[in-house]
Amino acid sequence: MKIGIIGAGKVGISLGYVLRSNGNHVVGISDINAHALDAAREFMGGDTLYAHDNTELVDACDIIAIAIQDRLIGEAARSIADKADDLVGKFFFHTSGADSSRVLLPLEQKGAHIGSLHPLQTFPDIESAINVLPDTSIFIEGDDKARDVLRFVGENLGAKVYVVAAEDKVYYHLAAVFVCNLLSALMQAGAGIMERIDIDFDPFIPIIRATMNNIETKGPLAALTGPIVRGDDKTILSHLAAMSDMSLHKEIYLALSKMAFQMAQERGTLDGSQTDVIRRLLDNT
Repeated sequence: MKIGIIGAGKVGISLGYVLRSNGNHVVGISDINAHALDAAREFMGGDTLYAHDNTELVDACDIIAIAIQDRLIGEAARSIADKADDLVGKFFFHTSGADSSRVLLPLEQKGAHIGSLHPLQTFPDIESAINVLPDTSIFIEGDDKARDVLRFVGENLGAKVYVVAAEDKVYYHLAAVFVCNLLSALMQAGAGIMERIDIDFDPFIPIIRATMNNIETKGPLAALTGPIVRGDDKTILSHLAAMSDMSLHKEIYLALSKMAFQMAQERGTLDGSQTDVIRRLLDNT
């Protein structure tokens, strides 16, 4: 089947490059930005349709990926639907992690099958995206026929394909934000504390790597260490006192410590007296 990409950004170009490298017929890519298409040429080569008009790409393809900013997906779908007589036999999917395929309903109303495909990965640039996609989990959602096509596309992109229901996309994306985006925010919070004592981030890289390795091999519950899981109330008190003028850091510390407390209870590492002391400490601060 002939594949087209709407959106010559990091995601669109990397999807097109990897699909083509795996022997799929990627016909072309479209974008209103000429500079974006120039960037796509560096990766997609000369034998590719580079279009400024999405309709030109849609007419030439059977499977169309809409790899643009989330806020623009619905507008793009409406524009394509308005210009098309019918879209019977075509498959459209977007690459948003947060939105379901329902944002593409105008295309379905013209006869197309719709879905969504999201690589569970962070893409700082095109080159790194291309490198990590083969080891990336791909999450798909859509109507029955769309899922069959998306499973094929996903298997040609990443390591494993998972199906998620449309109504569950928000929970899927929320989880991804916690383990990726907010993890970066947490690292920045730690870096801010280090600055107080003139220590840079580098010495902490090994313990971060070891923690991530433990999470990968044992899961987050078994990987948890630290004062909460040990019931070390004196250390927790000293931490809270040190953050007397760091209200945001204290808020983060308490929220995550409450989660760690639940984990410690689930693991059964605290006795009755430790449980009561830690609970009162976290609730009353």
